[in-house]
This record gives sequence, structure tokens and C-alpha cells, in this order.
Amino acid sequence: MTTTNPHAPGAVDPHRWPDVARVPSGRLRTAVARLLAARAVPAVGIRLHTGPDAPPAELAEGDAPVLWLRDPDAFHARLAHDGLIGFGESYMAGEWDSPDPVAMLTRFAEHYEELVPKPLQPFRHLTLPRRPASDRNTRDGARRHISHHYDLSNDLFGLFLDRTMTYSSALFTDDDPRDAYGLARAQERKVDRLLDAARVGDGTRLLEIGTGWGELAVRAARRGAQVTSITLSAEQRDLARERVAAEGLSDRVTVDLCDYRDATGSYDSVVSCEMIEAVGERYWPDYFAALDRLVRPGGRVALQSITMEHQLMRASRGSYTWMHKYVFPGGLIPSVTAIREQLAAGTGLRITDRLAFGHDYAETLRLWRDSFTEAAERVRSLGFDDTFRRMWTFYLAYCEAGFRSGIIDVEQITMERAA
Repeated sequence: MTTTNPHAPGAVDPHRWPDVARVPSGRLRTAVARLLAARAVPAVGIRLHTGPDAPPAELAEGDAPVLWLRDPDAFHARLAHDGLIGFGESYMAGEWDSPDPVAMLTRFAEHYEELVPKPLQPFRHLTLPRRPASDRNTRDGARRHISHHYDLSNDLFGLFLDRTMTYSSALFTDDDPRDAYGLARAQERKVDRLLDAARVGDGTRLLEIGTGWGELAVRAARRGAQVTSITLSAEQRDLARERVAAEGLSDRVTVDLCDYRDATGSYDSVVSCEMIEAVGERYWPDYFAALDRLVRPGGRVALQSITMEHQLMRASRGSYTWMHKYVFPGGLIPSVTAIREQLAAGTGLRITDRLAFGHDYAETLRLWRDSFTEAAERVRSLGFDDTFRRMWTFYLAYCEAGFRSGIIDVEQITMERAA
């Protein structure tokens, strides 16, 4: 494994993290944000603790989650200036914390519609930042956005993923231990179910869109499939090729840098695991047209996708969020309704099976976050600073809270192309 894009160690770096190092000004807006937060936070069942010292044990161990404001002035200033982007940046700057951030973020997610007073809700869109043109997933944009996240460092991902190096939701059973061994077993089960759904077996010509680090391609090749796997991440391609070669499967698996729009050929099956979230709504027609074009008549497509309720997706489709700015630029989580609309509008594909397992994603993220936290010193030794570490911790906790609250889900969706 190699490290290609290290983050310089140290405190908040104004050159690397300028929007975290700089606290925005604006007394009136900050005062309004302070009043709104003072009303909204207790109203949803979260307790506030303010000051440099940690919350007392009796507060931290209570039933209600705690929001600990280390620097309330900076916290409210960021909230006033950048909304939820500022909320995340404030955590990155160390201005707030919580004894149980997932419980606190879950509570916020469960009551997100109540955080802004009803008379002000129609005006929320006026204060939310809009997506910049640079967020579009053109061919150059998509490659840049994928590199931003997946080419950070294979070593970094190896610190918190299980031995399969699988970076998507596992599929647990009640018998799986909730540890690294159980996670690996649940990841293998998830991959096998996708391959089963796509009817991948001996002699299958399989296209994988979004390689990851090669686990699915290896498991498909072990079944006797001939696998073409495409990715936009050079780091993932290189490690996937190494893993394929180590398994003696190089004659059955090809891993290439290729945009899905440029893929060619005809395949019995196409599998794509948690890649559609990075496509972007503007390019969904291109993505589904590619699936339709690349799978033969009568062939199967198996997707694994994070999903959200259709109305929420429509309401948030143009928003520019903390997640876009720092973790996954250019993405949008689809609804199942949107997927159905895309299939009906321009393809011969139809959905034949669905399985939702959002709570398993919450458990997957919890295990990743625990491993990442335990590896803090090794993360630092790779050259990633404390601001990056807090950013990644917030990202994992934020996503876990989304699944625990039910705001988002994950599904395996099987499709078949008309013969």
C-alpha cells in the first residue's frame, strides 16, 4: 500500500483548512443563531453544556445526548454564517464535542424539521449555499472528485476497514460477532448476495462499475466469471491489481481506469456497489443508459445504493453541504422512486428484487469509526493532521446517525433487461 496525498500534521492549518482556521464575523447573525440554537437544541431533547471542561459524569451518562460547546461564540458564528457546513467545520476546529456524538446527531436527524421555527422554514432555501459549477461530474470532474476521497491513501483506509478492504455496507446476521472478524464475514455475505442477484457463475462475463479495492472482482473470479472492473481511482486500481495477482486470478480479472460513460462491450451481468451516489443527478440518464447498453438482453444488473425518501431527495438536490465540501464532492443520494423513473424513461431494465438493510450500515459505520479512533496515532504517523482526524470522525458519526435515524437507507436492487 502507498500514501500519495498526505495531510501535514499539526494544528488547524490556515493554508490547508482556511475555512476551519477562520471564524466568520457578523454580530447580528451570530446573535440570531444563538437564540435559535438555545430554543432548538433543548426542544429536541439535547442538553447543552458550555465551557472548557468536559460535561460532568451525571450529565454525560444521562438519557438525553449532550452538546458540549467548548467555544460557544465561534460555534454560533459558524452556524450563522454557513449553517450545517459551519456546524461541521466547528467540530473540525474543536469548538464543540459530545460524549456520544452519534446519539446527539441521531437526535438532530430525527427532529431535523423542528430545528428551524415554522414561520422561518419557507426561507431556509435563501440561506443555504448552492452547489458550485465545479461540483458537476463531467469526465474531468468525476475523476477529480473520486481522487479527492479514494486516492487519499490506501494505508489510511487499511487502518479502519476489515481484511476484505470493502468500503460499503456489510450484511449482518444475528450470529455475526460485532468485531473485525464478524464485519469481514458480513462483507463477504454482502458481496456474495450481489453476485447471486446478478447470477454470476462459471463463465459469466461480468462488468463491475466501481472497483473498490478488488474484493468483489476476486470473489466473482473464484466462481469462474470473466471480470472487467473499472474505476476512476488510481490507488484502488493498483491495489486491486495486486490482490488479483496474489490470488492467481490475473487471467480472469482486468482492472482499468475508465469512466462508466466510456465502457464498451456486452456483458451477462453488471454489478455496481455504492457507486451511483457519486454520479450526480445531472448524469443519472447517462449512468442508467450505460447499464442498459452494457448488459445483454436477458442479463442482470445488481446495484447496491444508499437511498433516501423521494421528497427529501427533491428538497435537498440542489443544496451544497458539509459532505460535498469535505468528503464526497459532486454526489447525490438517489431515491428508489428516482431510480424507477430513470429506468422507465430511457432503458429496458426493470426492478425484480430489493433488499433494504440500513441498520446494518449503521453497525458497519460504528465498527469503522471504532477502528479509526483506535488507530489515531497511526493516522497521524501517515501525515494526516488532527483537523483531518476530526473531519473523518465527524463524517463517520454523521453517516451512522443518518442510518440510525432512518433519514437514509441502503438497498440491493436487482434489475433485468428485457430479452
